[in-house]
Amino acid sequence: MQKNDRLFSSPVLAWYFVTVWGSGYLATKVGIQYAPPFTFLTLRFAFGIVLLLPLLAWWHAQEPLRFPASASEWRHVAVAGVLMHAANLGASHYSQYLGMSAGVTALVLAAQPLATAFIAAAFMGERLKPYQWLGVLLGLLGVAFVVWHKIDVRAISWGATAAVLIALASITAGTLYQRIFCPRVDLRAASIVQFAATLAVLAPLAVAVEGFTVRWAWQLFASIAFLVILASIFAVNALHTLMRRGESTRVTSLLYLTPIMAVILEWLMFGVVPTALTVVGIAVTCAGVALVAWTPRGRAG
Repeated sequence: MQKNDRLFSSPVLAWYFVTVWGSGYLATKVGIQYAPPFTFLTLRFAFGIVLLLPLLAWWHAQEPLRFPASASEWRHVAVAGVLMHAANLGASHYSQYLGMSAGVTALVLAAQPLATAFIAAAFMGERLKPYQWLGVLLGLLGVAFVVWHKIDVRAISWGATAAVLIALASITAGTLYQRIFCPRVDLRAASIVQFAATLAVLAPLAVAVEGFTVRWAWQLFASIAFLVILASIFAVNALHTLMRRGESTRVTSLLYLTPIMAVILEWLMFGVVPTALTVVGIAVTCAGVALVAWTPRGRAG
């Protein structure tokens, strides 16, 4: 997919990813009002498969797709998908379903760049400069300011805490796993494999745990369409394209910006005015991301 990787510049992909990922908080908030987490995600990925099949056929007619060539490659692609989709989304949605506030969930998941930095430095040979470590910590502090007004520690339970920590571990492991074990996989072909693997994990849970209870409404369909088309297909592909172009910590630092986008959209769509602390948090987070992504003159490339 090298030709397709060059179609869009990294800044365009980065801002697309941040905007859609931040909007996904609102779309998910709408969707789980009509179906519990595992059921909602089962519908989301079932719809994704239905949508992807004709799309893959069209893509293949334009330019042959590269599907996994061996059993081990199929397995690696499927494992990465289960980690990033089934485990991460299932656990993060369920933490809120069990009572954890969106603020606490967002704050915990915002630690992914920090976790990625430690893993990349310890096991992948990526050496961060002191100013980049400062940027990682500033980004986490800024996100804490952004979501502080939404944090409710009284809503934290052991089950919800375990769920959100599983989500953090899953998205961190899945992103790095795909980068290490699936470096040359066609991301479009990988999508259908990962959607199918995710559906195979979530559908039994939706039936056994939740009884597959759904209140059908157009808002449910709209949230699923948004999350499947713009998030699960295009935003995830944008993230992994960016991962292939740069260091993992620098790319995942973009996740610090997604709660900010959620705050801005919540203000524009629902009239929820940001607090002064939120505005300070936005500034601190942007400064942190800038430090992580900054390449001093003479070191580019």
